[in-house]
Amino acid sequence: MAEVIRVKPTHDGTYTVYRGTLALICGLTRLQAERYEASLSRQQRDEELAAGA
Repeated sequence: MAEVIRVKPTHDGTYTVYRGTLALICGLTRLQAERYEASLSRQQRDEELAAGA
């Protein structure tokens, strides 16, 4: 099972993207963080589909 990818706001008004408990990238705007999260989610889904094929 894949780890959860999520976006969380930080104290300075930027956003951090996490995979499980690991912070992948920080200092993003909300839009940048959401786009990065979506990209990771698509990549993860594609890898899971390829593994099942």
